[in-house]
Amino acid sequence: MTAPRPSAADAGARLSFDHGAPGRRAVDVPRWTGVQTPLPDAALLRDGVRLPELSQGELVRYYTELSVMNYGIDSGTYPLGSCTMKYNPKVNELIASASGFADAHPLAPIDGMQGTLRTLLELQRGLGELTGLPHVSLAPAAGAQGELAGALMIAAALDARGELDQRRRILVPDSAHGTNPATAAMAGFNVTQIPTAADGSLDRATVERELDDTVAAAMVTVPNTLGLWEHGIEDVAELIHEAGAYLYADGANFNAIMGRARYGDLGFDVAHLNLHKSFSTPHGGGGPGAGPVCCSDALAPYLPTPIVAEGDDAVQLAAPQRSIGRMQQFHGNVGVLLRAYAYMRALGLDGLRAVSGQAVLNANYLRALLHGHYDLPYDRPVLHEVVFSGSRQKREHGVRTYDIAKRLIDHGFHPPTVYFPLIVDEALMLEPTETEPPEAIEALADALIAIAEESASDSDALHSAPHDAPIGRLDETTAARKPILRWTPTEES
Repeated sequence: MTAPRPSAADAGARLSFDHGAPGRRAVDVPRWTGVQTPLPDAALLRDGVRLPELSQGELVRYYTELSVMNYGIDSGTYPLGSCTMKYNPKVNELIASASGFADAHPLAPIDGMQGTLRTLLELQRGLGELTGLPHVSLAPAAGAQGELAGALMIAAALDARGELDQRRRILVPDSAHGTNPATAAMAGFNVTQIPTAADGSLDRATVERELDDTVAAAMVTVPNTLGLWEHGIEDVAELIHEAGAYLYADGANFNAIMGRARYGDLGFDVAHLNLHKSFSTPHGGGGPGAGPVCCSDALAPYLPTPIVAEGDDAVQLAAPQRSIGRMQQFHGNVGVLLRAYAYMRALGLDGLRAVSGQAVLNANYLRALLHGHYDLPYDRPVLHEVVFSGSRQKREHGVRTYDIAKRLIDHGFHPPTVYFPLIVDEALMLEPTETEPPEAIEALADALIAIAEESASDSDALHSAPHDAPIGRLDETTAARKPILRWTPTEES
């Protein structure tokens, strides 16, 4: 009689240590017959470490089993608000894996790297054109590092003006990305929070009141994390410049305005872009990433090194005159930059403009479908994402946004971002992106509507969700405060 197939929950609990048997090997490794090199510290050699012992077939099946439990953008709709988890065209992977790019050594002579450098130069120019900020460094390894580069560039420019000791404050709206205040602090500035006005834009009156000769810059996320356009941003830029400060754009949400509005035209002095958000390079898993920083003429001398520049006879790597220095080794994450280049060239300006238009259309379609089922704190047309609130479900039925997100897993969707931005109570942040078809958006909306109805009829089902996932609800607080980082065998193991 054939044994029943393990359930998803059973499979999720089985580690590699639980498979196989002593003596099994996935490969045959020749026995070493050379001279043994002693370890510098004998304590590093442990006899009691148990390693899993699997045949090759068992090993492949184990990792395949894990892979089907994972959820990614290739699995289904991934409406993670503020992160633009959109489909990555596979042609990008082909370009980045081409041997001329993939096999190039970062320390190879410049004359043997002209194809790669020319490609990066074209990417720099394209990003400069799209942002309206013509000077670009591709060096930062992620958006947060691009932010830090921008803040350090502002600090260097103020230092050159002899004003750094005086200008120690950076204004950050409470609708900005959470990295913005952290970045300002890392760069040595003090953070002054600017509240959001009733319409979801930053409060101009507070900006005017706070502006003085102690302000170094304002960091504004455009569009902001509420998914809304910052009304009057051009006027705010003028006020900031009149006060002698700089205006920084967090370009993480550039996907919503790409090909339609340029940061330089709006009055920004410097911006970073998250290429995994706007230009479809891979996102998540801890990296690698790319966060190019783009700036005006005034800040160009301070860009992080290296930049790619046209030389007399060849494309070269150069250091800006007063560069803040290196952000990482070599010239940035070139494999990621190549993927963004392929995306930009495949679509062209008209295609990129269509991307932003479809992203805005999809977000507003989802907003219309869910209108009335969840509270909408800022009830106006959105751009790339929409932020609902589960405060009604919490108040009337004791169901929190966290429960709603977990229950969505049972409907086959990855949960959206929850509890961010912090200015929205029980926030439910949804970004369908431009790559989801209408049917997928409708299915997501139907699931969220069903969950809203279930919160009134069977709240216990939400409190204990997910029910159909490989692993049930975890104690996330204990996991964060007392993580178990090492596997230890049990008696059964």
